[in-house]
Amino acid sequence: MTLIEFQLLIIFLFPLAYSPGPGNMFFAALGARYGVIATLPANLGYHLATLIVSFAIGMGFSIVLDPVSTTFMLIQKFGAVYILWLAWKLYRSHGDINLAPAQAAGPMDGMILLLNPKGYLIMALMFLLFPSANMIGTASVATLFTLNNMLAFLVWTMAGQTLARIFNSPRAAHRLNTGFALCLAGVALWLLIG
Repeated sequence: MTLIEFQLLIIFLFPLAYSPGPGNMFFAALGARYGVIATLPANLGYHLATLIVSFAIGMGFSIVLDPVSTTFMLIQKFGAVYILWLAWKLYRSHGDINLAPAQAAGPMDGMILLLNPKGYLIMALMFLLFPSANMIGTASVATLFTLNNMLAFLVWTMAGQTLARIFNSPRAAHRLNTGFALCLAGVALWLLIG
């Protein structure tokens, strides 16, 4: 990968990784609820899985994830239902702020975000736009994608933690959770409706 291709890939990935979406809202909500440090296992779990999946897609398995395939449709529907469930849990929380890591999400909780079809579309498009002739190039693109997303999720987690400190009363925290819940519900409905 040339320096120009590297720069173009970063420019391509930046708005996709940092714009609001299910993963960013998930990590912002976790950051608000548990803090950045307690959320790291979920972040690492998701990104380990993302690295493996993006490498597989880069090696030629993107045909399975064609947007009209049954596999993609199932991932999209299950992902939407999961996102709605997350939204419901956030909405039902009573706004108690607890930055203690006792009940924070773990690596498997982060891996459930693999049900997000947006990620698969971005990965497939990324490898269509930035194809690699060999395994090392594919691994480089997959690694850059994963590190960029990890940083984006960390930024959203810190934003969530900061918002929780600003909205530090139970009533204000419940409003914050409701806002995150509405964002997630909107994404889920968009996925279900198409």
